Amino acid sequence: MLNTLERYQKCSYGAVEVNRPAKELESSYREYVKLKARFESLQRTQRNLLGEELGPLNTKELEQLERQLESSLKQVRSTKTQFMLDQLSDLQNKEQLLLESNRALAIKLDEISASNNLRSSWEGGEQSMSYGQQHPHSQELFQPLECNPTLQIGYNSDQMTATTHAQQVNGFIPGWML
Repeated sequence: MLNTLERYQKCSYGAVEVNRPAKELESSYREYVKLKARFESLQRTQRNLLGEELGPLNTKELEQLERQLESSLKQVRSTKTQFMLDQLSDLQNKEQLLLESNRALAIKLDEISASNNLRSSWEGGEQSMSYGQQHPHSQELFQPLECNPTLQIGYNSDQMTATTHAQQVNGFIPGWML
């Protein structure tokens, strides 16, 4: 660009020399012809790579074009394979994170459902766990109370003396509860 501006200034404002502008024009024309030939060559090569105008090519040129296409294809496949492997690795990492999150959520869900089951069983007045089946020694610890099926709430001095001797001995109803 600078060369063009310099040439323009020399031609417009400089001393007029008959021989020099002719030489510059000749070199500029040679430069133009070279660039035009290079441009046409690149266009022809592009058309050949796209599979167009292959008729005028000889065997050697076709083999060179084939090698060039094969190397380009290998590079494209390599890039594609690397991209797919990176994507697969990312997806495997995401899968692991999701599996871990799923396990943590399943544990929390089990804890919540277990606490809700325990709460509802106690609120409903039933026992959800059979102690005899899960713990062999639990029969000794948890025995049903042998008492009146009627429950009376409140203080009655006559009932304090009505407790059986067997209940006091076994320790099922301590004295402070009466």
